[in-house]
Amino acid sequence: MADATGFHLKGSAPERYEHYVAPLMAPFVTALVDAGDLYPGATVLDLACGTGFAARAAAAQVGPTGRVAGTDIDEARLEVAVDRHPRLYPDIEFTAAPADDLPYPDATFDVVLCQQGAQFFPDLDAALREAARVLRPGGRFAATVWSDLEASPYFAAQHRAVRRYCGPDTAADFQEAFHAADRLATAMDGAGLRRPTRHDLTFTITLPPLQDYVPGHLSAIPWGRTLTETGGEEALTRAADTVRAALPADTTAFPFTATLVTAHR
Repeated sequence: MADATGFHLKGSAPERYEHYVAPLMAPFVTALVDAGDLYPGATVLDLACGTGFAARAAAAQVGPTGRVAGTDIDEARLEVAVDRHPRLYPDIEFTAAPADDLPYPDATFDVVLCQQGAQFFPDLDAALREAARVLRPGGRFAATVWSDLEASPYFAAQHRAVRRYCGPDTAADFQEAFHAADRLATAMDGAGLRRPTRHDLTFTITLPPLQDYVPGHLSAIPWGRTLTETGGEEALTRAADTVRAALPADTTAFPFTATLVTAHR
């Protein structure tokens, strides 16, 4: 079913993730990779890489003498990552693996990056111990997590729609993803990662026209897929209408806030 804009689901959920999430991730990926202090020849792991946003950016930094790997538990997203990564840089090695059981020897990487994944790890402590294990002595860990839901009006509007159409349990899971910075800092300390730093990043991001962007973005993320599975595209359209109604009608530029943390092995 399509709404008045003509929107209807196209491609797989991972393909839609690559397309619709990219505008939100772009400035945060740049900040994350910059925080990793990459250099030509470095070895880098993109942990919970999704469709490979950070892995591609890292490959451009480390050049042909470097090595980049990406892991994610979602094999369908990895298929998109393999398909989309450029061949001008080192061949990125994408591998399906959970964050708490990485398929690499000790001290393999100079840098471990994690872009908006840590808040979803079932066992954050175990995942950070694994990140520390595969880092070389002196290696660098850098991660971002969304923070301060009310400081990100677009996400706050999504939360209202999730609460209305998916129920309180899903809404609570949604909100919990925006309170991960403290848990991440504690897990880093428990994993033996040293010299931690933490600061908030806020970028104003201009999104594509919202009539098509909002339902497309919802369809690519877990709570939106829950809507589609239970109520079809009609439910997705209703939720998208709720999101748009909660946002100013005269702009598509909204602030988004994330917390960037770094530490050393």
